[in-house]
Amino acid sequence: MPSGMESGPTHVTVTDEMLPAYAGKPVSFLLRYMRARPLGHALVFGAVGGAISCIVLSSYGIRHLVDLMTSDTTASAVSSVWAAVGVLVGLIVADNICWRIAGWFAARTFVAVTGDIRQDLFRFLTGHSPAYFADRMPASLAARIATAGNVSFTIENMLAWNVLPPSLNVLLSVVLMLSVSWTMGGATVLLAGGLCLIMFRLALKGRRLHGHYAVAAAGLEGETLDVMGNIALVRAFGMRNRERQRFNALTEREMEERLKSLRYMERLRMIHAGMTAVLTTGLLVWAVLLWQWHQASVGQVVMVITLGFAILHGTRDLALALVETIQHNARLSEVLSSLLVPHDMPDPQEAAALPTPVRGDVRFGDVTFAYPGGEPVLTHFNLHIAAGSRVGLVGRSGSGKSTVLALLQRMRFVQSGSILIDGQDIRDLTDDALRMCLSVVPQDVSLLHRSVMENIRYGRPDARDDEVLAAAAAAGCATFIEALSEGFETIVGDRGVKLSGGQRQRIAIARAFLRNAPILVLDEATSALDTESEEHVQQALDRLMVGRTVIAVAHRLSTLRNFDRIVVMQDGRIAEDGSPAQLEQQNGLYSQFLNRQMVHMRNDI
Repeated sequence: MPSGMESGPTHVTVTDEMLPAYAGKPVSFLLRYMRARPLGHALVFGAVGGAISCIVLSSYGIRHLVDLMTSDTTASAVSSVWAAVGVLVGLIVADNICWRIAGWFAARTFVAVTGDIRQDLFRFLTGHSPAYFADRMPASLAARIATAGNVSFTIENMLAWNVLPPSLNVLLSVVLMLSVSWTMGGATVLLAGGLCLIMFRLALKGRRLHGHYAVAAAGLEGETLDVMGNIALVRAFGMRNRERQRFNALTEREMEERLKSLRYMERLRMIHAGMTAVLTTGLLVWAVLLWQWHQASVGQVVMVITLGFAILHGTRDLALALVETIQHNARLSEVLSSLLVPHDMPDPQEAAALPTPVRGDVRFGDVTFAYPGGEPVLTHFNLHIAAGSRVGLVGRSGSGKSTVLALLQRMRFVQSGSILIDGQDIRDLTDDALRMCLSVVPQDVSLLHRSVMENIRYGRPDARDDEVLAAAAAAGCATFIEALSEGFETIVGDRGVKLSGGQRQRIAIARAFLRNAPILVLDEATSALDTESEEHVQQALDRLMVGRTVIAVAHRLSTLRNFDRIVVMQDGRIAEDGSPAQLEQQNGLYSQFLNRQMVHMRNDI
């Protein structure tokens, strides 16, 4: 059996064990990814700091220029004026260069962080068990991965262009203002700080509204994807109008929550605008009075007024940026809380290796299992399947047949007992190691929206083209594939919608041929097919079963006629066990099932 069947991602910023700790902690989550790329972020934020320093120092340069122009007109003074002009021009040029440097490195760094987050969240999400996805809308979860990346990108951009600039602007402006008047500078610091504090506290009170909007938006997105993915069902039952009404209702709720969030932000803006107007007027009057009392030069008055406007407007920009950041932060928090649920079936820390080659000996030892909140489906269940044998599981619905297959594939963990492959407990194996032992052909075949070639190669990604073609030929599907519009390069559509049920089944069998695993699991592989398709699929399955351990759940007992053993299940226990010939001669459950199917077949004829 080929090794290296599946290779993991090369990039890991945060391990799967660490990620659940960040659920509901968007700030810590994003900082972790920012720290993973220190140089890029240092260049971005350092360049922004340099640009803001140039802007603030320009106010000092203007003050110096005005004082020179109003104090003297001698030749030496004119020369000094032009020197001051040169300094201002240099600051303007440096300002623009710094912004461009910041933008250049931000484009690469912020996008890279987005990719890091999406890769880690996708890796973590695919580590969940099927039970996790059964309780949620998979399409909505997939959309949340994109949302997490987009929101993180928006927050980083806001930090770089909307939060850091006004913060530095206010800080440096206060330092320069203190050089003119300690009293005015101190008063401005207190007023600006108070204004920021008030706005920030008011913004925090709006987190609940922003959180409600984030939940409503995520729900609408998930419902939309769910309907689009099942549009054939919607049309088949004539439910388009009903789904439109449902969508309209969800849209109205989302719009209502968004309106509440936006209106709260607008109220904050109005409060800040009024307070800023009052403080700016007071600062302007104060500066002019200092000039009138000969306590400040014209240049100092110009600088103070410029810096005062910069401080007050900076606090406005900072407060509004923080409000919007909190809104995006709430959206990221909702996404992380949804996705970063701890894995319920993690790989063991010290995984054991299966002996090679894997023989395929399977043993269920005293297994008891119940689904959450339900009665036990299997109770002290024991079954030994020797390597290379073919065993069919039959029984009424609810007898536990599919549960046996699910437990073998470790879709669920047993509550007690053990399941062994070649004497090794499957709970001690990594998920990848277990999957390499199994090939599965289900009733409802899952195909990706990719080419036929890619779907078959999914059984072994490193397979050569000729190996894929050989597997297709062995599965008896090469002829119909070559007749498709683009042959093996034909895109099969969503879940293989462009192919018939029999064609999908044979592609699944080709995939199993290519995988070449020692244990073959067949879950009602022919029950949904017509007679002609069943014959083609059964012929392919007969070729596939050669030399493998086969465990099959079958509704049509005729498909099990060449099996070594039939295990009849009832209420989670083994009611009968023997060869098909032996069980036919007994007046038991298998004989009853067989007679009933024969009656149905005669009636159909």
